Amino acid sequence: MERQWQENALTAEGKALHSRADDPFFSEIRNGKIIARSMPVASYRLGLYGVCDVVEFIPAPDGLHLKGRSGFYLPVPVEYKRGKEKSDERDEVQLCAQAMCLEEMLPVCIPLGYFFYGEIRRRIEAPLTEALRSQVQKMAHEMHQYYERGYTPQVKPSKACHSCSLEDLCMPALQAKTISASKYIQIQIDGE
Repeated sequence: MERQWQENALTAEGKALHSRADDPFFSEIRNGKIIARSMPVASYRLGLYGVCDVVEFIPAPDGLHLKGRSGFYLPVPVEYKRGKEKSDERDEVQLCAQAMCLEEMLPVCIPLGYFFYGEIRRRIEAPLTEALRSQVQKMAHEMHQYYERGYTPQVKPSKACHSCSLEDLCMPALQAKTISASKYIQIQIDGE
């Protein structure tokens, strides 16, 4: 019962954290920045598409001109996360992929992005390095190779699965109980 309450609390907290970020009709101008929410992005080169939680358009001389606005603006993606910083680069890869999509859509170079972590309640700057960009390209290529082969990598279920927005699609609990088709057929032949 306690675990279910905690999971519900995490889900409610996550929804509250994303409530404004997920509203594509809510935009504002704050301290000279134009803030767009739920901005769709795509890269034909990488074969990726998605939605940025927030993109801030910051006044910058090396930015781009926005229709109906005076001056030049640099788009900077801001990703909202429920928890805290991870020990690996999964969040950075996601943010970098968003920036690379924005760069292809709006011919401009984006040197950094930001994370807002709900658990620590603060914003963290994330430089978008060449190494990170290479990792995004490698992972996008690998993903497309999996798709072409019709291969779905196995997940390693963990407690993080319960707060993942893709849990309903991934179904990690079911994957843990499945066997390959060839093994199933062999079991049926052997009569086990």
